[in-house]
Amino acid sequence: RNKISEEVTATDEEAIAKQNRLFIIDMIWSYSFNRLVDTFGDVPYTEALDIENITPAYDDAATIYQDIINRTQAAVNGLDESAGSCGDFDLYFGGDVAMWKKFGNTLLVKMGITLSLVNNDLAKSTVESGYNGGVFEYGERCELVYVGGAMSNPLYQDLVQSGRDDFVPANTIVDLMNELEDPRRDAYFTLYNDSIYLGGIYGESNAYANYSHIADRIKEPTFPIPLLTFTEVSFYLAEAAERGYSVGSAAEHYNNGVTASFDFWHVDGADAYLEAHPYDGLNSIGIQAYIAFYVRGLVAYTEWRRLDVPELNLPPSPAESADGAVPRRFTYPINEQTLNGANRQAAVDKQFGGNDRLSGRIFWDVPNN
Repeated sequence: RNKISEEVTATDEEAIAKQNRLFIIDMIWSYSFNRLVDTFGDVPYTEALDIENITPAYDDAATIYQDIINRTQAAVNGLDESAGSCGDFDLYFGGDVAMWKKFGNTLLVKMGITLSLVNNDLAKSTVESGYNGGVFEYGERCELVYVGGAMSNPLYQDLVQSGRDDFVPANTIVDLMNELEDPRRDAYFTLYNDSIYLGGIYGESNAYANYSHIADRIKEPTFPIPLLTFTEVSFYLAEAAERGYSVGSAAEHYNNGVTASFDFWHVDGADAYLEAHPYDGLNSIGIQAYIAFYVRGLVAYTEWRRLDVPELNLPPSPAESADGAVPRRFTYPINEQTLNGANRQAAVDKQFGGNDRLSGRIFWDVPNN
């Protein structure tokens, strides 16, 4: 960002394009810190990128949320579609400023709905602002397309390039999709013995030959990884409408999310599936979002933590669980304990009573009952 700020512009159009680039950086900044907070809770923020400070203090997670919402809103309001931005250097939208504006509005909906149980007023205003500003439309998405080779999809690197044969889909999602007779199973998994979809026992070491495997398409080196999609925002808007926000029909957004997921995976039968599994409040949103967010672990995990749907299997080993339950967050990296111990401990004391535990809840993760 500092390097772009120092660029010298010769024309008004160049100056606008420069400012657009800075706004895009602000949105990527907000997206990145949104993921960090959703993973850990409090994290270094105001001091995070100070190269002279190797022991940055941790900022309050809720305060970070407020700042990245403000930063994203300012960027959306400031983007000027009369000029370009990053051109071919933009690997997401090819410099299309209008699409970056939609990205920002979609991100506002995502961040806003996450706060719905702890700050409903801020959640409502943020979601409605993003929705009214124009979010992704059907088929639109922000994704990173990998070119293969050294720049292959991380899933390919883990599942294929590593040479390991110890990854199988877990019975948590396989059993749920079997129960719903979900047609997307064939796009997600292979058949075991050419007859059934069989997931490995969650949290156990499972023999590779005894279960279904990850579908071939997902293991391609060029398989894209989405940042934000129309499918995703549709489920957020369905929830927002269910909570009374002015964003249209909950059932329509729910139907859009399911249909868009079927289309992404090149699966037919969305209409019949929706007839069998129609919109039925937050429970139906939670289940279908969880299924649609397959291969997008943190996104699905965050939805489950907020809605507590669907019911997940418990890890079989107490050592791998969070006080006998499914973990609610990631613990801080061991490097932080070693290299930034005092600030890390202060954050742990403030949030979780001194114990950097998996069962600790991030500020927006409040019990639903």
